[in-house]
Amino acid sequence: MSTMTRVAAWQCQPGPLDVAGNLRRLDEICAQAAARQVRVLVTPEMFTSGYGLTPDQVLSLAEDAGGPTEAAVAQIAQRHRLAIVYGHPERAAAGGAYNAATLVGPDGVVRGRHRKVHLFGDVDRQLFVPSAEPPTAFNFDNARVGILICYDVEFPEAVRRLAADGARAVLVPTANMAGFEEVQQILVRARACENGCGVVYANYCGADDLFDYNGLSVICGPRGEVLAEASAEGEQLVVADLPRESAGTYLADRRAELYAR
Repeated sequence: MSTMTRVAAWQCQPGPLDVAGNLRRLDEICAQAAARQVRVLVTPEMFTSGYGLTPDQVLSLAEDAGGPTEAAVAQIAQRHRLAIVYGHPERAAAGGAYNAATLVGPDGVVRGRHRKVHLFGDVDRQLFVPSAEPPTAFNFDNARVGILICYDVEFPEAVRRLAADGARAVLVPTANMAGFEEVQQILVRARACENGCGVVYANYCGADDLFDYNGLSVICGPRGEVLAEASAEGEQLVVADLPRESAGTYLADRRAELYAR
């Protein structure tokens, strides 16, 4: 079995309210990624709908898990024989919408889901309901992986929980805005290093009607090393071979019994 997995973070312009157009763009970039032997592609946060929306727009585009947009992404994954982690709005059973991300395997089968736990200020709280479920790792391609969304990765506890659950990679759709460059430059690298796992952080570039995005999509290895990164501007397919094995001794040496809170 290979000790590396080729992954891609797709940095792209947002496409607000254009689900059909965004699916076409996803199909096109997956063709490019497949030609470069990518096994897992990560899109930005809320990719299918766009992030800079009003509450009513989010509700109008939210679908149940397993809905028609998921089915369309599954067809794209099967056509290009690669896994896709994509951001999207998901209808919440009790009302409102989750900020969600789903991993669809190259066979079109869903392998894992995550709903954003940490909502970022009034921006997120006006649009979404927070998940009450903690992040959980799952099996994919003979390894354990996890998904977080944007602000989630900025909390040490979120990545540590996934790593302690065996995740060797954390896949992060994001919509990080201009003025918060420390996330890519410091926090993402630190999360990878302190947990001995890879982190794939896929951000928007450009702007929509509400926000300017800072690009800088990055793939970090398990020692916090930058394996590949994008510039602040322009669409880019950031590709790297991510080690499957953990690095460092933090997980083995930590004394979890001392940290009850």
